Amino acid sequence: MSNPLTHGTLLGRVWRPGIGPCVVTVRDGAVVDITSSAAPTVRDVCELDDPAAHVQAAPGDALGPLADLLAQDADEGDALRLLAPCDLQPIKACGVTFAGSMIERVIEERAAGDPARAEAIRARVGAAIGQSLRAIRPGSPEASTAKAALIAEGLWSQYLEVGIGPDAEVFSKAQALSSVGQGARIGLHPASAWNNPEPEVVLAVSSAGRIIGASLGNDVNLRDIEGRSALLLSKAKDNNASCAIGPFIRLFDDGFTLDDVRQAEVALTVEGPDSFVLKGHSSMAEISRDPADLVSQAIGRHHQYPDGLILFLGTLFAPTEDRDTPGGGFTHKIGDVVTIASEGLGALRNTVDLSTKCPEWTFGARALMANLAHRKLI
Repeated sequence: MSNPLTHGTLLGRVWRPGIGPCVVTVRDGAVVDITSSAAPTVRDVCELDDPAAHVQAAPGDALGPLADLLAQDADEGDALRLLAPCDLQPIKACGVTFAGSMIERVIEERAAGDPARAEAIRARVGAAIGQSLRAIRPGSPEASTAKAALIAEGLWSQYLEVGIGPDAEVFSKAQALSSVGQGARIGLHPASAWNNPEPEVVLAVSSAGRIIGASLGNDVNLRDIEGRSALLLSKAKDNNASCAIGPFIRLFDDGFTLDDVRQAEVALTVEGPDSFVLKGHSSMAEISRDPADLVSQAIGRHHQYPDGLILFLGTLFAPTEDRDTPGGGFTHKIGDVVTIASEGLGALRNTVDLSTKCPEWTFGARALMANLAHRKLI
């Protein structure tokens, strides 16, 4: 497959046959293993004073062309393959950070997971709100005024509370080491009948709260389960193989900064086994809360992460196109190929399957520590 990522300081992970997980970068089109006792994990690289300088200068072993690894479908077995580019960091996510998807979340809640009811509600909510929330700064006096008006219309929602209120939604998406990477299958809980991909920019954050780079992610959304009750969020979000990140973390350096993230355009393509094609995009310029603000709400004096964290920033994308039946909206089919791409961050491709059919997650923190100790890296 083609991949727009051709430059930058890249940090990632691969599985090496007979060895295990290794820290890698990309140089002259080749994947290079830079694992060392000084920085045996991605977490350790992210904690350095200058992660980009370390990655640029670290000695390493070339493992083969990047194009070959990007093109393969491999999510299990003892074969050379890309892994999610993070390891010991917990995976956190922010929801309802875009006005467009915020309105769609209100519809989900009102429809209680029923796509047929959602169509009628969508028209009523759109008539009452329109695009008026896009320019409102969360937590501002204008947001308070809009909240009062929506309550009067009977349209106030917990999603609008975190969308324009003072406090962002920050939730636990996945456990450390459980995310899948480029080319792996991504999982849907078998109880879900209404779901979609969520293409997002993902930040890598150090334990000090410093944003050190960015990647792409798919925060799979089970619309029917979450729509039934916000208390089912963890059931809807954290399942086997339900979180994909990659292909690499692009570290901040002289050529790539947080301002580039703020202006990033994220494209989505879903290609189904039924020849259905869905295209969409999410523009970071339309985010309601600045990425730095979201990070400060996730980590600080109120909450520490000694291994840093990975933070999904939310998405503007909420598909409403009918796939099978009029008014039925979009939902995944097994075998859908989902590609999330952004200039400067590359393209993350995964194939949809059931969480119960994806390879089980068995390599956790204990296994990683044992592996690194055996290799005399810790």
